[in-house]
Amino acid sequence: MKVSNQLFDAIDYLETEKGIDKDILMEALEAALISAYKKNFKSASNVRIDIDEESSSLRVLSRKTVVEEIENSLEETSLDEAREIDPNYEVDDVIEVEVTPKDFGRIAAQAAKQVVTQRVREAERGVIFSEYADREEDVMNGIISRKDSRFIYVNLGKIEAKLAESEQMPTEDYYVHDRLKVFVTKVENTSKGPQIYISRSHPGLLKRLFEMEVPEIYDGIVEIKSVAREAGDRSKISVHADDPEIDAVGSCVGQRGQRIQVVVDELKGEKIDVVEFSDDPVVYVSNALSPSKVVDVLVDEDDKATTVIVPDYQLSLAIGKKGQNARLAAKLTGWKIDIKSESEARAEGLIADDDDELDEFDDSYSDNEEDLFE
Repeated sequence: MKVSNQLFDAIDYLETEKGIDKDILMEALEAALISAYKKNFKSASNVRIDIDEESSSLRVLSRKTVVEEIENSLEETSLDEAREIDPNYEVDDVIEVEVTPKDFGRIAAQAAKQVVTQRVREAERGVIFSEYADREEDVMNGIISRKDSRFIYVNLGKIEAKLAESEQMPTEDYYVHDRLKVFVTKVENTSKGPQIYISRSHPGLLKRLFEMEVPEIYDGIVEIKSVAREAGDRSKISVHADDPEIDAVGSCVGQRGQRIQVVVDELKGEKIDVVEFSDDPVVYVSNALSPSKVVDVLVDEDDKATTVIVPDYQLSLAIGKKGQNARLAAKLTGWKIDIKSESEARAEGLIADDDDELDEFDDSYSDNEEDLFE
C-alpha cells in the first residue's frame, strides 16, 4: 500500500521543529496502525507494520507457522503457500505473510493523524514543562490574564500560572492586564499538561526580591539567614556577613533606603524590618524585636525560650499591634519570646530593684571608703 509523502514530511518537521525523535514517532505510528488493524479486521495477535520510507509503502505482515495441515488460518500457513514465497521453507518454520487489507488506507490515515496530533501536543507540553521545571522557588514576571472563583491566572509567556486565593496578598487588588512579580511554588507535569502554581504571599518572594535588588546577597557576600512574613502588612528578615567590614543591614537598606524601597514598592507598601543575625540568642532576639529597645534577655536553652524585658514605655511597641512584632520576631529567630515591662520584671524578681542596686553600691562604697582616701 502506498503512503503519501506528506506523512514523512510531517514526521521530519516534528523532529526538526519540535524536537521529537523520528524513531519514537515511527514506533508510535506503527503501534497505532497495529491497533487500528486489529480493531477493524479479524486477525491474529502476531502482526507488525512495515513502513518503507524510500518506496513510500506500507505493509501489514502476519507471522505464521508452516504446517502440513492448516487448523488456524490466522496463525498457520501450508507448506505449499510458504514455498511459493521461498522454496527453502520447511514445516515448523515461521514466516511473515503480507495481510494488508485493500481498504486499509483510510483507517491508516486516521491513525496516523491521531498519532501526529497527540505527539505534537505531548512534545509542546514537554517543552513547556522542561522550560519551567527549573523555575521552582524563583521569581517570574507575569501579566494577569483572567480570573475566576478559584484562581487568578497569570500569563508567564508560554503558560498560565495559577494564583490561589490563599497565596494572594490580602491588602492587594488584582486586575486583568496588571503586571506583577510572582514566586513559583510548584511545577507539575499532569495528564492535562504542565501546571504552575505561584504565590504573592510566600516568604520566598521577599527573599528573592532582596537577592535581585542587593548585589551583595546575589554574590554571597551577605547571607539571608531567616525570613518571617505576614504578607501585605509586615515582614522581618535577618542577614549576616562573614566579613566584619561589611554592613549586612546597610547593604540591604541601601543609600537613603533606595534598595529596600524597591522591595517595599513591589509589595505594595509592606513594612520590612532588616535586622542583624547573631548566634547569641540575647543579641539575636534583641535585634529581632526592632524597633523596640530591649533592657535584658533571659534565656532558657532547654525550652529554647526567652524572657525579654523592655522599658515600660516600649512595651506596646515591642509587642506590636495584635502581637505582630513579637510574633514575627519569634518566627524569625525560632525562639519563644515572652515580653515583660521593667516594672513587671522587678515585681516578679527577674531584675533587681533600683533601691536594692543603690544599697549594694552604698555597701561597696563604705567598704572601700578608706582605700579611696588613703
